[in-house]
Amino acid sequence: MNILPAILVAVGLLSVLALVWAALSGPSPAKESTRRLRAVRFRHSNNAVDRVEAQMRRAVAARKPRTHKVAGSGSRVDALALRLHRTGKPWTVSQYLYASLGLGVAMALIVFLKSGALFLSLAVGLFAGAGIPHMVVGFFIKKRSNNFTVKFADAIDLLVRGLRSGLPVTETLGVVAQEVPGPVGEEFKLVTDRIKVGKTMEDALQETADRLAMPEFNFFCITLAIQRETGGNLAETLANLADVLRKRAQMKLKIRAMSSESKASAYIVGALPFIVFAMIWWISPKYIGQFFVDERLIVAGLGGLVWMAIGGFIMAKMVSFEI
Repeated sequence: MNILPAILVAVGLLSVLALVWAALSGPSPAKESTRRLRAVRFRHSNNAVDRVEAQMRRAVAARKPRTHKVAGSGSRVDALALRLHRTGKPWTVSQYLYASLGLGVAMALIVFLKSGALFLSLAVGLFAGAGIPHMVVGFFIKKRSNNFTVKFADAIDLLVRGLRSGLPVTETLGVVAQEVPGPVGEEFKLVTDRIKVGKTMEDALQETADRLAMPEFNFFCITLAIQRETGGNLAETLANLADVLRKRAQMKLKIRAMSSESKASAYIVGALPFIVFAMIWWISPKYIGQFFVDERLIVAGLGGLVWMAIGGFIMAKMVSFEI
């Protein structure tokens, strides 16, 4: 029984249906017009309530960006450039695309020369070219975000000391940019540069918050906006914010420690089938080579991969907590 053509036809029909749905489904005109009017009102309003509400909306949008965009970007290319900028590395979009293409072609050639299966080699090349660079960029983004979070509370304490000594807010931002090393100093240096070229402090901070998409920096921007309009002791407010951020970091560490056993079990269970497959292939290539020839085994292998992906996704959601 030839199952592979039927599977290809089914996948093709599903792809056509998905494309038709994506082409016909669009945003509601009424909702879109309301959203644009609200954005114009927030952008050109001098009311403090409207400005604070606009910053709250931007903070929420930064925490939950759309699937095809990253907060602060306007297209897929801008989103990719923004992700590369968040790594802190001097990588460009062209370098990323060339590296992805080269890695995908190399992996496809290696698998094809080893197994002789064209479809398998194309699938492995596509997965390696699209997935591995994406995971590497995500790793560096997470590493830089963690470094930013670790130093951010200390930067706020430095702001508090500067404000208590009588310096204005803009001057204390410059002090933080010079004294705090790492990504915190780099981002505050960009904020001070924007202020020097004529932007307001709120706009400069909000632009950085949209690019970083970090809740901690969004809290900082909202705190400054609310305090500027309502008044009060800014140094005391920022000191309380620094204490909240430290407690938030401690809670994250506790959750990481409590979920480490579950994560280790998930990694072991998820990697074990691939390790066993590779070992059997290394010992007896002819025995395991039937997975690349027999269509029934190909379908069974693809089904197993799908179920393993679903299980890994469920386990990842079980140990993921929003703070």
